[in-house]
Amino acid sequence: MTDSILQPTISTALATPSVAKPLPIDRVRRLLWKMAIATWILMAIGSATRVMNAGLACPDWPLCYGTLFPGQQMNLQVFLEWFHRLDAALIGVMAIALVVYSLWQRAALPKWVPWGALLALGLIMAQGLLGALTVTQLLRFDIVTAHLGTALLFFITLLVMASLLLPYQRTGTVGNWPQVSLVAALLIYTQSITGALVGSRWALHQCLAGGNTFCTVLQSHVLGVIPASLGTLILVIGVWRTPALQASLRQLGFMALALLCIQVGLGLSTFYAHLQIELLTVAHQAVGAALLGTLVCFTVLGSRDRCLPSISLGDRVGA
Repeated sequence: MTDSILQPTISTALATPSVAKPLPIDRVRRLLWKMAIATWILMAIGSATRVMNAGLACPDWPLCYGTLFPGQQMNLQVFLEWFHRLDAALIGVMAIALVVYSLWQRAALPKWVPWGALLALGLIMAQGLLGALTVTQLLRFDIVTAHLGTALLFFITLLVMASLLLPYQRTGTVGNWPQVSLVAALLIYTQSITGALVGSRWALHQCLAGGNTFCTVLQSHVLGVIPASLGTLILVIGVWRTPALQASLRQLGFMALALLCIQVGLGLSTFYAHLQIELLTVAHQAVGAALLGTLVCFTVLGSRDRCLPSISLGDRVGA
């Protein structure tokens, strides 16, 4: 009698597909990708804030005109600065959530994840402090440049962590191309910093007006295009000439080529437009950050392919 009652229940349970709950490592990885995208958007908004002369649109910090939402003073410039701060605050909340969750689930995660989360939180806190100084020190060029440099470091940290947590099937065919990618990423990062100097010091305008000092700043950025582009192109050639390369690495290599072509085109257009077309300037910085992120992901995944074959297994079991 009991068997006849339980039989339909057991049959139904077996026939119903079970929905696997996401593992802690999956939740952390998804949060990291969301934070990386939000950070990329934050840097693009920050660029728009600078080129639209909106850096001091909110004269106080952390509030804007003494309120959370300056409805009476709202215009395009105020909105850009206010939304920039809002996005930064949301990322800060996500960074805190990342630390709390990674500590709570540390037994189910690789041992380095909580430390990486704490590093990310420290960088976003430093970024917030630099953002405050940007306003209180009236857009001092060195603080503005450090503000972007720290944002890029935070962006890189998120991408490194997320790439290390990706499921990955090693092929062992990548050779030395991760080292080439790392060098290209460092060159692009340096190029981003010199670009920030050009923007924060309005070097193009000053140079065209006859300021020799600012011409040096501009020339360093223009000449820096050559090694940064060559490093990326060498990587792309290596990807093209390695037919057995892992599919994700091949996609990242060709994505880097596409982004490099777009970036060079935007840079030339921005130069000849004398920074007068704001959308071009914002796109130039945004594509540069995307190129940097692509090279960082290639470097991490390529390193896993070359010398870290066990990391994908360790990731899944929390080693």
